[in-house]
Formats: sequence, structure tokens, C-alpha cells
Amino acid sequence: MFSSLKEDISVVFERDPAARHTLEILTSYPGVHAILLHRLSHWLWGLGLKWLARFIAHLGRWITGIEIHPGAKIGRRFFIDHGMGVVIGETAEIGDDCTLYHGVTLGGTSWQKGKRHPTLANGVVVGAGAKILGPILVAENARVGSNSVVVKDVSVGATMVGIPAYEVGSVEYNRANGKIEPQQFDAYGQQTSEQDPIGTAIGRLCEQIQSMAKHNHALLSELDKAGIQIDGLQPPEIRTDCAELQNFAAEKKIDGALVDDQNSPE
Repeated sequence: MFSSLKEDISVVFERDPAARHTLEILTSYPGVHAILLHRLSHWLWGLGLKWLARFIAHLGRWITGIEIHPGAKIGRRFFIDHGMGVVIGETAEIGDDCTLYHGVTLGGTSWQKGKRHPTLANGVVVGAGAKILGPILVAENARVGSNSVVVKDVSVGATMVGIPAYEVGSVEYNRANGKIEPQQFDAYGQQTSEQDPIGTAIGRLCEQIQSMAKHNHALLSELDKAGIQIDGLQPPEIRTDCAELQNFAAEKKIDGALVDDQNSPE
């Protein structure tokens, strides 16, 4: 018990730069209090004292703002930062070294009994407000961005964002001594270096439209030179400033310009 408490305190120092000393952690960190109360309620749940386990879990929810069902299985060095509004369902399973921020839900999508909540493997980070729903697996060292909604399995080391969540990149790893470990801790599950694939796709689509428009104008020009009647075949004019698209490209940090004025049809 004391070794587990020592680990709980050490991970707060590792993952929260605001932590100053042990007394502060023991007295003012609701995530730590929630884990301690859950260990007690989970032990009682295993003994078959279901009502007492639920009552202690209810007290923990009232004190901390964090709701953890006593049936949930939680590994070592689990850290809930801030914590308010976190909900962890009955059949949820959480591995070692996982981190949740406030407003996270590990919820079920079925009213049937049995496994209906997510499983988080070791080293998973879930950002504020994210929802992970259903009996899915979030694999080792995956990251779930803030306010994302995950409804399908997540691969090892993937970073997921959006509603529904989609993969935008992977964590880089050190493969020393046969171990796979993330190189750094990503606060709120975000990786700022990754590009938004939807924004990139829109950028590429705009480039393709520009290219096709230029080609069509060139083709009609050649037909006109050849004396072929082309009345009524003129394509619509294409805007050459496209300031809104350029601003979008800058915000999304898309490689290559969305619109290149020099390539616009004259």
C-alpha cells in the first residue's frame, strides 16, 4: 500500500510542474484522493461487498468530482490531472503509467451486461474533455487529443484528434534494451508538430482545381487558334486572390500554397 502511495506521489512530480512538495499533493490533489478511494472501493467490490463499495465510490465522487466505478481495473502510476468531471465506467481497464485530464469519459455504448467500456494499455494519455466510448482498445503509448471522441480501436503510439477521432501521427520511440518507450510526455495528448490531415486534403484539392482550370483554359485557347467553334464552352473565371484559402493554409501550416497566383489562368 505504501509503495503504491509513493508511486502515486512520484508521478505527480513527474507530470505536473505545479507540484511543489509531498504535503501539497496529499492534501490538495483530487486525482490522488480519487485513486486512493478507488483502491479501497475496488477491494471491497472484489470481496462481494457491492453496496459498500458503491457508497465509498459515491463519497469519492462527492469529494473529488471524479467518478470511478469500483469495478474498474486500474494499473500502477495512474495520474488524473485536475480531475473534475472524469468518469470511468464499470468494465473499464487502465494499464500502468496512464494519464487522464479533466472532463474525460471512459464510457459504455450498450445497455447489455458484459464488457462495454474501453481498455487503455500502458502509457496512454487522454486530453481534457475527450470521450472514449465502447469496448475498444487504446493501445500502448497512444495519445487522445482534447475534446476528441474515440469510437474505434487506436493503434500503438497513435495520436487521435477530432469527432469522430482520426489518426494524425505517431509518437517517436526509443528502442533501447528491447523496450518501446515514448521520448517525451505530451501534455493534453497533443502533438503540435503534426498536420491536420483534413486541412492537408483540402489544400491538395484546391491545388488540383487550380491545375485543372489552367489546363482547361489552355485547351480552349488551342481550340480557338485551330478555328474550332468554342462559343458557350468558356469555363467560369477563377479567383486569383483567394485570401481566405491562403489564410486557411497558413493557420493549418499546410505544405505548399493552396493557391498560387502565378499559376492562375490569365
